[in-house]
Amino acid sequence: MNILALNWNDLKNPYAGGAEVHLEELLRRLVSYGHQVTLFCSGYSGCLPEEVVEGIRIIRRGSRQNFNLIAPFHLRRLVRENKFDILVEDINKIPFYTPLYLKIRTLVVIPHLFATSVFQEINFVIGTYIYLAERPLVTVYRGKPFNVISESTADDIAKRGVPREDISVIHCGIDRELYSYDQSIPKYENPTILYLGRVKKYKSVQHLILAFKQIKEQVPESKLMIVGTGDYLPDLIKLARSLGLASEVDFPGFVSTEEKVERMRRSWVAVMPSLKEGWGLTNIEANSVGTCVVAANVPGLRDSVKNGETGLLYPYGDVHELAGSLLKIIRDDAYRERLEAGAMKWAETFNWDSAARKFEKLLFEVMEKYS
Repeated sequence: MNILALNWNDLKNPYAGGAEVHLEELLRRLVSYGHQVTLFCSGYSGCLPEEVVEGIRIIRRGSRQNFNLIAPFHLRRLVRENKFDILVEDINKIPFYTPLYLKIRTLVVIPHLFATSVFQEINFVIGTYIYLAERPLVTVYRGKPFNVISESTADDIAKRGVPREDISVIHCGIDRELYSYDQSIPKYENPTILYLGRVKKYKSVQHLILAFKQIKEQVPESKLMIVGTGDYLPDLIKLARSLGLASEVDFPGFVSTEEKVERMRRSWVAVMPSLKEGWGLTNIEANSVGTCVVAANVPGLRDSVKNGETGLLYPYGDVHELAGSLLKIIRDDAYRERLEAGAMKWAETFNWDSAARKFEKLLFEVMEKYS
């Protein structure tokens, strides 16, 4: 197949996240299977307008601020000049609404939609723009097949009106060589709690800092690491300072992949307090290296955590319950070790090669159905 993929960012973009990891892990494998792949995405400061990365031809145009506005003009030309067999449109922000201006077989990939959760992240004016931009999705893409990464997202778009028969679910995989368990690497000496990911308001890391204040009162030697960067980081640093935790919370910012994995391995528990996620890839990565997870019981995250087996789920926003779940894990070594064993067993079921083969099969099915 000659595949055109469409996403806001590519993995080199500073704003890249889980959606970009998901898409490009699949695309790289499709290239290795013999398919041609072109990825069209937005540009960023200092980027090359075009390059080939691991066999994927990447074309960058515009910027984060205007990409959805200029994309139609470039996409029409790309489709006209190339004999693409299928378009893989990844919708993880504002939809591109390609059916309005392109005639091409299309598979719509959705990690998750924002809906009203967007108002937790940005101001009302921009939030309203994004919220309204999502509203015509079902009507515009009617009759197109949808692929999602969790049962929660499948339920979400089904409730919006997408027929169940048009929805397929393919879970994310993980890089098992990178995220591997190493029994020679011990946990930190002090009970250490980890958040790792982008630092955005909707990720709700402020709840974790508030819970950590309660934890410190009962386990004074405990530590908290918030690894990652984002526009909400200054607010979190300010909050920690106001709670008298400035020296107790480590904010290392962006770290290398190697350091990320080491911190995951050595932490006693990882936390994902987000309002909403498409899946929760970081949860599975932590599980794979032998670390259990506490996560908010919200769409996406509840799919990636088996409550009581690989970690614990708590009601979103309930700081007291979050603190209680973390205390239960860091105070009881036997309980934590049982969760760690369950976590590693659970993580073994996720594999990018398997996901990519399922995705390839789905693309062929779409090709046949819409030929």
